[in-house]
Amino acid sequence: MTAPWRIIAVGRMRGSEEEALFQRYAARLRPALTVTEIAEARGSTAEIRRRETSALLAALPPACIVVAMDLGGRAHDSEALATLARRWREQPLPVCFMIGGAEGLEQPVLDRADHVLSLGPMTWPHLLVRPLLAEQLYRAQAIATNHPYHRTGRPSG
Repeated sequence: MTAPWRIIAVGRMRGSEEEALFQRYAARLRPALTVTEIAEARGSTAEIRRRETSALLAALPPACIVVAMDLGGRAHDSEALATLARRWREQPLPVCFMIGGAEGLEQPVLDRADHVLSLGPMTWPHLLVRPLLAEQLYRAQAIATNHPYHRTGRPSG
C-alpha cells in the first residue's frame, strides 16, 4: 500500500474558490492528498516567519519525504515531476509538501526538505499553490497511467 500524501500549508482555504479547485484535483489522486492547515501568524515579518516555520516543522510526521514548494526550488516539466512522483510512491514513507504563507518558507524548512520544487519563476499567491500542485500531481498520475488527461507536445494550430 502506498503511503499517504499530505500538504502542510500556511493559510486557511475553507469555503473558497481556491479550495473548490484544489478539491477537484485532490479527489482524483491516489494515494489521497490531505491537507493540514497552519494558521497565518501575526506580528512583524521576522515574527511571522519564525512562528510559521515552527508550526510547519512541528506538523511534520517523524519520518516522511519532505517536498518544499519554494520560488528558489527546481522547476520540473510535467514528465520529470511524474518520474519523481513515481519514485516517491515506491517509498514506504508519506510525502509531505510544505507551502509557506505570504512570507514564504524560511531556511530551516528548506534545510529539512528532501526536495525543493518550484512552480516556475513567477510568484504565486500561497493559496493558489495548493490547487496548482494538486493539478500537477494529478497530471503526473495521468502520465504514469497513460491516461489521456495529459497530452504531450504542443497543440497543433
